[in-house]
Amino acid sequence: MKLRRDIFQAISDPTRRAILVLLTSQTMTAGAIAEKFESARPTISKHLQILNECDLIRANQQGREIHYELKVEKMKEIDKWLEQFRKIWENRFNQLDEILSKLNNNKG
Repeated sequence: MKLRRDIFQAISDPTRRAILVLLTSQTMTAGAIAEKFESARPTISKHLQILNECDLIRANQQGREIHYELKVEKMKEIDKWLEQFRKIWENRFNQLDEILSKLNNNKG
């Protein structure tokens, strides 16, 4: 049985977020990903393992190499969770705009 970690645990690490960004445009091998970082390759492999356990990436065996790709549907889950906060902040910014507009109108 594969261990499932929390998605937010995965994206809390800046290296793992950077790996996700790399995988937005193309599939990559662990070696190609590791070349983009100053970390040791086993460290990058551990990050990939965590991302895979969180179901944020998919590992596809192609011959002797494993190619990693982003699982967009899981990223949509994160976006859906963040949407509730986005709405709160948009509302607060709209209220602030109204207050600033009233203050500017009272000045003139």
